[in-house]
Amino acid sequence: MLSQLYIKNIAVISEAAIDFTGGLNVFTGETGAGKTILISAINAVLGERTSKEIIRTGEEKAVISALFTGLSPAAAAALGEAGYPPEEDGVLISREITADGKSACRIDGRPATAAILKTVAAHLINVHGQHDNQQLLSPAKHLGFIDGYGELEPMLEEYRDAYRAYSAARRELEQIDTDEAEKARRIDLLGYQIGEIDAAQLTPGEEDELRAQRKLLKNALAVTEALGGSLAVLDGDDETPGLSSQLGALVEQMEQAARYMDAARPVSERLTELSYEFEGFASDIRGLLEGFDCDPRQLDAIENRLDLLYSLKKKYGGTVEEILAFRDRAAEELRKIETSDERARQLQRELSGLLAEAEARAEKLSAARGDAAERFTARVMEELAFLDMPSVTLTVRRREKPLSPDGIDELELYISTNVGEEPRSLAKVASGGELARIMLSVKNVMAGRDDIGTLIFDEVDTGVSGRAAQKIGHKLRQVAADRQVIVVTHLAQVAAYAQHHLLISKTARDDRTFTSIIPLEGEDRVRELARITGGETLSEIALEHAREMLREADRAFR
Repeated sequence: MLSQLYIKNIAVISEAAIDFTGGLNVFTGETGAGKTILISAINAVLGERTSKEIIRTGEEKAVISALFTGLSPAAAAALGEAGYPPEEDGVLISREITADGKSACRIDGRPATAAILKTVAAHLINVHGQHDNQQLLSPAKHLGFIDGYGELEPMLEEYRDAYRAYSAARRELEQIDTDEAEKARRIDLLGYQIGEIDAAQLTPGEEDELRAQRKLLKNALAVTEALGGSLAVLDGDDETPGLSSQLGALVEQMEQAARYMDAARPVSERLTELSYEFEGFASDIRGLLEGFDCDPRQLDAIENRLDLLYSLKKKYGGTVEEILAFRDRAAEELRKIETSDERARQLQRELSGLLAEAEARAEKLSAARGDAAERFTARVMEELAFLDMPSVTLTVRRREKPLSPDGIDELELYISTNVGEEPRSLAKVASGGELARIMLSVKNVMAGRDDIGTLIFDEVDTGVSGRAAQKIGHKLRQVAADRQVIVVTHLAQVAAYAQHHLLISKTARDDRTFTSIIPLEGEDRVRELARITGGETLSEIALEHAREMLREADRAFR
């Protein structure tokens, strides 16, 4: 569950640390106190898109952190797969948003991305905001409800494997079934390209070697002068002795000294070895000089070869290796075209089998969806009956469509809210209050299909009041029996069922607005329920009514 939420510099919230408990946690407060901002902060720390506009006026950055404890196996596994195996059974997720629009995310103090936060958060929290009711108005979402409730994802994936295999074979056959003139043009082009590359007789790495040779030949005079000068330094001339002869004289003098002085022998021996090396240097330099060929025609040949490589690179790739890879691909395409008739016949034989397999799996999936839809609508109607909508009839209308990535079913929820009325599209019938109760029922029914530990509802009671609101509070308390539920509400009937009641309160000082979050117990809670019900003037009747709401909620779950 979400154990603690820390917020700093988010809109009207300067700084707050909120401790949560298991069961039903409820936030109340006057309009504008920051209830919606609280949900925005939670969404931000869970990786949802946010902006610098959320930062409190005059501040450089905002910080949100959320501590989760008692992780489910699925949540721990998701963290491990993302590279953040949890320590013990808890994880700390944080996000920092700066005034320049940048965002820094961390999991247990280690850097992460918003995408990773979002992936991990899907196993920690399910946030239901007011806009989520619009999912009910989109038939495209209804199929997901049925697949999720029926736990049909593995069957759907099996169908998609078959559909992908069929689609790939069909696309390949369509590519083969081009007109003969296009095939002939393609064969001519590929043959020319392959021939041009083959004629060049390319060798991997040759371009670097050619450039090195060109550099050497372009500087032939400087190289020749340098080699000749080096040889002159070693050999000397008629007037000036070279290093080799001077070193020879030095060796003779040291050998003379070594005959009579043992300490001079090591120096004499090293000088003798050095003289042999100098002789080798001279021999190597002579070999370089004698073997150096600076024929201008060789330079011309290298330039022409480099020009050819440049021309081929403009057509086929940035390097010799890429040109050769292009040639291999062209040869493979040419082979396929030249054998396309045989391949087409093979694909025709395979295609019927692949289509039959995809259709069979689609039919199996469709049948499973029909069964899941019946069970889903029955369970949702049970929930709605409890929420003071006993006359509702909920059905799923199915229309068949051609094979597609999600099967052959178009599903849409239809509803009749009164006895004797024909069910009609949910998008055309349900009011705001009905949508809120239907979505709560759907969420409750779907909740049994996952192990997400925390459900958050933002104003789930929109458009309802009185007995229906009381039933929503009762239902939320039921849902909270085996998981944590966090609710933002403006109705006392809902707040009365809270096991942990938090007041979001705003004050103004020094021309700034500040929001605080205060846990409520005893008479403080009674006064808040009375305020929600009757306004700022708290009469004894309003206070007693609040106490009775709390007693009734307590009796319902005693």
